[in-house]
Amino acid sequence: MTDDFNYQSFASRDAMVKSATETIAKAITSAISKKGHASLMLSGGSSPRPVYEALSDIDLPWEKVTIGLIDDRWIDRGLPGSNETFLDETLFKGAARKAIFIGLKTSDANPALGEKVSAAKLESIPHPFDVCVMGMGLDGHTASWFPGSKGLEAALDINNPETVIAIDAQGCPVAGDHPERITLTLSAVMSAKQIILMIPGAGKADVFQQSATKSVYESPVKALRAAGARLTVMTDEA
Repeated sequence: MTDDFNYQSFASRDAMVKSATETIAKAITSAISKKGHASLMLSGGSSPRPVYEALSDIDLPWEKVTIGLIDDRWIDRGLPGSNETFLDETLFKGAARKAIFIGLKTSDANPALGEKVSAAKLESIPHPFDVCVMGMGLDGHTASWFPGSKGLEAALDINNPETVIAIDAQGCPVAGDHPERITLTLSAVMSAKQIILMIPGAGKADVFQQSATKSVYESPVKALRAAGARLTVMTDEA
C-alpha cells in the first residue's frame, strides 16, 4: 500500500477551507474545459460544511456539473440526518443549485433492497468521477465504512465491481441513530481522478496517522492511502 499521497497541514481552519474550495473549483473548471462536464461526489458532515457553503456562490458553469453522494443514511430528503438535506442547506443555497444532482436514497424499505436502483442512478453520473470529497470520524471511518459494520468487508474489497453497497452499522457508536446506510464501495471511490480527505483538528489528524499501523477493517480510512498521488489529505492540525 503506497503512502505517496499529498498531506497538507494549514495554520488555520479558514486557510484549509479556502484551499479545499479553490482546489474543488479548479478541478471543476478543468474538467469542463477538457470534456464539457464535471462530476463531483460529496460527503456529509461538519468537516466539509464550510467548503460547500463557500462553493455555493462561486460563479462556475454549475449546469455542467453533476453532483452525487459518497454515502447517505436511509432517510428521505428533507428530513434531518439526510445528506441530501445537508446539501440543500449548504451547497445548493446559491448558484450551485443549478447543478444536476443524483441522490442515493430510493423508495425501497432498506438499503439492501435499494442497492441496484441506487447503482443504476449513479450510472448517469459521468465516470470516472472528477473529485470525491471525503471526511473521517474519530473511529477511522470514512464514507459509511464503519469498523465492525456488516458489509464492510465487501465495501473494502478493491475487486468488488459494484459501485454501491448497503451497510448495517448497528452497534457502531459513531453511526448514531441511523445505522442503515448506503455507500460507495472502495473500488468506486478509487476510480476517481482526485480524492480530497478533510480531517480538521489534531485529534482527527492523529487518527489518520495511526491508521497506517492498523488494518483497513480497524481503521477503514487507511484504504484511501492506496490512491497515492490522487489523494490529498487536508488538515489544520498545526
